[in-house]
Amino acid sequence: MPRCFWCNDDPLYIAYHDEEWGVPQRDPQWLFEMLLLEGFQAGLSWITVLKKRERYRQVLFGFDAERLAVMTDEEIEERMQDPGIIRNRLKLQAARKNARAWLKLEDPAGLLWSFVGGAPKINQFSGRGDVPAVTPEAEAMSKALKKLGFTFVGPTICYAYMQAAGMVMDHTRDCDRYHALGGAG
Repeated sequence: MPRCFWCNDDPLYIAYHDEEWGVPQRDPQWLFEMLLLEGFQAGLSWITVLKKRERYRQVLFGFDAERLAVMTDEEIEERMQDPGIIRNRLKLQAARKNARAWLKLEDPAGLLWSFVGGAPKINQFSGRGDVPAVTPEAEAMSKALKKLGFTFVGPTICYAYMQAAGMVMDHTRDCDRYHALGGAG
């Protein structure tokens, strides 16, 4: 099956590409988890985070925002000793801070989807060179989230998040998933 240029032959990556990436997601729990994971990915490859995703679920209370919001400094220090995650104190502190900001949102899914007008934006990219790293929508999302108290939500992270959550459909036209997710032509 033809896949996007970024998908390597790792079975975990293939499953993520084929079943999850670009599929419109509106579940607040999924959206929160993915927002934190995209933040953990900053400066690293996505496959690195993907391979640690299950361990993150274990040590970050199943991405329960209420529990993460009250994570203590001692609990952060415990996680800093866990080789199963990316041991970055700033990113762990950001998870706590972002949980607190998330809990203040009345309608997190509605807010996040508002940056694409509430419906997936279906792009028609031919290949790697056509897919942007940042868009005006991602810049607007980043600015709004920072104003609400979120961290590790720069424009590049926000665009990757929008792609993952299916807010934008960036499977390229040569990818099998392109047509399955609404691509035309």
